[in-house]
Amino acid sequence: MELTILVGLLLILLLIGVPVAFALGVSSLVTFYYLDIPLVVAFQRMAAGMNVFALMAIPFFVFAGDLMHRAGIAERLIRVADAALGRTRGGLGQVNVAASMLFGAVSGSAIASVSAIGSSLGPMMKEKGYDADYAVNVSVTSAITGLLIPPSHNMIIYAAAAGVSISLADLFLAGIIPGVLTGLLLMIAAWLVAVKRNYPRGSFPGWRAFLLASVAAIPGLIAAAIIVVGVLSGMFTPTESSGIAVVYTILVAVLVYRSLSWEGFKGATTAAIRTTAMVMMIIGAAAAFGWLLALLEAPGQLAGLLRSITENPLLLLLLINLVLLLLGTFMDMAPLIIITTPIFLPMAGDLGMDPVHFGIMLILNLGIGLVTPPVGSVLFVGCAIGKIPIEQSVRTIWPFYLAMIVALAAVVYFPALSLWLPQLLN
Repeated sequence: MELTILVGLLLILLLIGVPVAFALGVSSLVTFYYLDIPLVVAFQRMAAGMNVFALMAIPFFVFAGDLMHRAGIAERLIRVADAALGRTRGGLGQVNVAASMLFGAVSGSAIASVSAIGSSLGPMMKEKGYDADYAVNVSVTSAITGLLIPPSHNMIIYAAAAGVSISLADLFLAGIIPGVLTGLLLMIAAWLVAVKRNYPRGSFPGWRAFLLASVAAIPGLIAAAIIVVGVLSGMFTPTESSGIAVVYTILVAVLVYRSLSWEGFKGATTAAIRTTAMVMMIIGAAAAFGWLLALLEAPGQLAGLLRSITENPLLLLLLINLVLLLLGTFMDMAPLIIITTPIFLPMAGDLGMDPVHFGIMLILNLGIGLVTPPVGSVLFVGCAIGKIPIEQSVRTIWPFYLAMIVALAAVVYFPALSLWLPQLLN
């Protein structure tokens, strides 16, 4: 009965449009009250969920990503991608994916990526004769690559939620190949749709233009190198490297590019504070919700349910992914990482899956949920930027969904895609 109240109330609140953090918090408090557990325990669990040192990196990552967007780093990355890929059929679709991968490697945020690349490249694509739904579909799905290509603050949340010692450096390395693979598959999908719709072919501007664009983008890309190399070498903790990245980004934006105004800086600061507050509220509420799930033995019940269906490891992995895909269509990524990691990680461990491999699978899976209705935040942002209704995008986005599902299947059933680089460099 208690589990029914907890999960049922959450679903009802989500269906009527209550924000995720409040839905998690209210359903948790009601269940605490029903179980006659002092409500102070609920707030203690919320505080404990947020009081994790590694999570301090999140506001810095968010701040750095917003600063990069406002400083025009995204536009410089677009120029590099355009010079390299713009000559193919429907070349701006390839440029969109490549620019999202590059910007994702700098910002680590899907929302920041679709905001920066979509707002910069979307109007250009429409002017060149591309349909609005194509521009939006490419922008929103390619933004998911930024969740895998390091740095990614969602990897930090996963490492904190796992409850076991997981190296963030290994997670960063493990995300590179799956992130690039997802981007390449999305490029293929974008090219096939472009050929079918007979979109125009661009022209190569010459090696000089390509080199100039690359040199102009290097200072922005160094921000990602600082974070990744600093963490991998052990020189910085993730929190320290994210703070250094913020300082470096400010220096580049002010002294090198000279493109960040005082108003832009204040806007980035305000946006980072607002986003961090929302994320931490969600993490805190999800921590209390997850504690109740553990108390009510939900992980064991779900594991028993899945094992009653099949004992085949391959089919169990398929069922786990189907459950995650379904959950991802209703909830945002951060709370799902906090809630589902303690449930499915032990089950995956029983199947012989490495925690690092599981983390990459989880992030890619839930990333697909970010572009899937009814609660696809990245899809909503992309459609708002592209000024089209969500229904118009969803009707034609299926080739890109197919590309992401193929990438997910490859990541799930070929562990070497995630584990080869961490094993090679350890």
